[in-house]
Amino acid sequence: MNKEEPDLWLWVTDASGEFSVKSSYKCLANRDEDPLDGVFQQLWQSKALSITLSTSWRVLLDRLSTRTNLIRGGVEVTSPNCVMCQASKESAHHLFLECFVAQRVWYQCLRWIGVLFVQHTDMKCHFENFHLSFLTTKQNQVWKGMWTAIAKGIWEQRNDFIFKQWEPDAKKVLYLAQMKSWLWIKYRVRSFNYTFSDWILNLVPYIECYL
Repeated sequence: MNKEEPDLWLWVTDASGEFSVKSSYKCLANRDEDPLDGVFQQLWQSKALSITLSTSWRVLLDRLSTRTNLIRGGVEVTSPNCVMCQASKESAHHLFLECFVAQRVWYQCLRWIGVLFVQHTDMKCHFENFHLSFLTTKQNQVWKGMWTAIAKGIWEQRNDFIFKQWEPDAKKVLYLAQMKSWLWIKYRVRSFNYTFSDWILNLVPYIECYL
């Protein structure tokens, strides 16, 4: 080394040497992910905010502090059951797929676009099958962004129930997810000029027109 040159911080997991949120996620994810698992590749390609993708990544890896995970880590909790429905132990699988709040949100989301199908009971398959055959790959990246927004919304509802004593509201979860997906396109696609109310009424034509 040349002692006359100033010291530098380098992020060794990226060829550029510069830190980025995406590269840090990939670094951490590679410890747990199967490199052949295309689900995570689809996740990082989804059109959504980084913080939303981060939450969904933790959902798919079962790394959130659900009551089941807290108990596994030796943390004492008042009850192992789901805080919102008390019907079963609060695992990630239950919270995001089986709890009545989650089921209502997924149903309302599919009803919003006029498509109803039997949803998969495996978390990764549920995300992977959140796909519309009449959309292109790029358009489905926006659609999968809706999945990530809903997952984050369900987790926030769970925390609001615990810390703020707010009642679970499936309509609110969907509404906020719709807004996040609309804002993503609004600020990423310059030609997109539809209002949020237009987006709420029918999402599909606007995805097809602009992406």
